[in-house]
Amino acid sequence: MLPRLIASGAIALVVAVQPAVAQTAPVRLTAVDGLAVSGTLYPATRPKAVILLFHQAGSSKGEYATIAPRLAAAGYDALAIDQRVGGGMFGPNQTAAHVRGKPGYAEAQKDLETALAWGLKRGKPVILWGSSYSAALIFRVAAEHGRHVAAVLAFSPGEYLGAGPGVAASAARVTAPVFVTSASDPEEVAAARTILAAVRSSPKVQYVPRAGVHGSSTLIPSRNAAGAAANWTAVRAFLGKVAP
Repeated sequence: MLPRLIASGAIALVVAVQPAVAQTAPVRLTAVDGLAVSGTLYPATRPKAVILLFHQAGSSKGEYATIAPRLAAAGYDALAIDQRVGGGMFGPNQTAAHVRGKPGYAEAQKDLETALAWGLKRGKPVILWGSSYSAALIFRVAAEHGRHVAAVLAFSPGEYLGAGPGVAASAARVTAPVFVTSASDPEEVAAARTILAAVRSSPKVQYVPRAGVHGSSTLIPSRNAAGAAANWTAVRAFLGKVAP
């Protein structure tokens, strides 16, 4: 909230001005196996790229409720989806609510690829953004759909996926620019470094925050008051290079 000074005669009043909130639109997608995937679109006025936002375990598209509006304001269409592996950490996960059993992280790749197909129809460069397990999964998606992916931003990636190719092995096949970051925790920093070391594309950036928390939450002031602003600066600098 920003203060605005209004003069009225000899009295000056400070009035709080609310920042503009991006309009949103519900998006309903259908995965290859028929599962309905719920999403929210935060449209930019003149989009220069599409950013697909994927959440961490136990989470939902609500993880991006404060992040996506900032991306839209910066000129990026932002679509946040509920994946089949998730929960109510940031609000209801409408996709996971209709899933039977307990699918593994790798099964959510279907949801990410469904979002990618949607993004490609927008006619703009498509950027993949992942948080925790989805930060690992976007390397598989980018490796398998290389020419369709303009950039990758991975927040706290690790070897989380179990069956199938390792995350570092997939990273070695990525042809798009890559940005990785993590919590300040040395183990997370090392995991991100190992994955990025396998990447052969350029530019590739590892941002090690002075104050960072796990996943995309590192950009949310209420969860990372000490580091969110600086971490946003690093993200915006990368986006400015790959999708100016």
